[in-house]
Amino acid sequence: MKFDFIPGESPSYFESLRHDAIISELPVAGTTVRQAQIDYLEAAEHEFSKDDAEILLEENFWYAPDDLEKFSRGEDLSDQSFALRFPWDLLKLNEILVKQIDTDFILAKVYDGAQNEGFLYAGEGTKILPGVFIEGSVIIGENCKIGPNCYIRGNTFIGDNCHIGQSVEIKNSLIMNNTNVGHLSYIGDSILGEKVNLGAGTVSSNLRHDGTNHRTEFHGNMIDTGRRKFGVVIGDGVHTGINTSFYPGRKLYPGVTTRPGDIVQKDLKV
Repeated sequence: MKFDFIPGESPSYFESLRHDAIISELPVAGTTVRQAQIDYLEAAEHEFSKDDAEILLEENFWYAPDDLEKFSRGEDLSDQSFALRFPWDLLKLNEILVKQIDTDFILAKVYDGAQNEGFLYAGEGTKILPGVFIEGSVIIGENCKIGPNCYIRGNTFIGDNCHIGQSVEIKNSLIMNNTNVGHLSYIGDSILGEKVNLGAGTVSSNLRHDGTNHRTEFHGNMIDTGRRKFGVVIGDGVHTGINTSFYPGRKLYPGVTTRPGDIVQKDLKV
């Protein structure tokens, strides 16, 4: 597998999510990228040590265990191994990892009237209120409040100390710690950083009318994300006004705010 890296002096393509991001330390599927790679290698019983995993991650490349022997022989890798160059690559990795859940592990308080059809990890101190419907594989961290009347669809990861409000739908997304999604909102195929607060009625679009892949701008270049469904990347500390709407594939850089009723057609920076 060959990758067409963008020329230049290695600009940080994760800057729309977090200033000075260390990619291997970013949260994904209830852990970090680094720890997930180590855990994957150990579970596959490969003769690779933690030091080997650290070396692999130096280039911000995710290696599926089944590809390690191919790598050592110089063969092409599968699409389960890929460079972590852009935020949507982190979303792809989250999908792969969350999808691996094959049992429930629930320390949360699940109220009567909440339903789970799939596999759920839910941490201590979390409350899943009446009317919540969870479908597919989902990971929810500690001390969260979900609901009432939410629809959470796989493969979604919600970090610690998050609030997903009344009648919110979350689909195939990665939501980091201390983030709030206000009531009557929809977030699909998206990444939300830490300490984000979405006002009530905030909605992401994730599908082009022509059904083609989403493209997005980075450092003056339009990049094909390779994703037919892709919502929004919202950086750390972003606050949105009520009824904010996002065109698909847009990015709100850390610290951005929107006004009530804003329609985000282009990337926003402070």
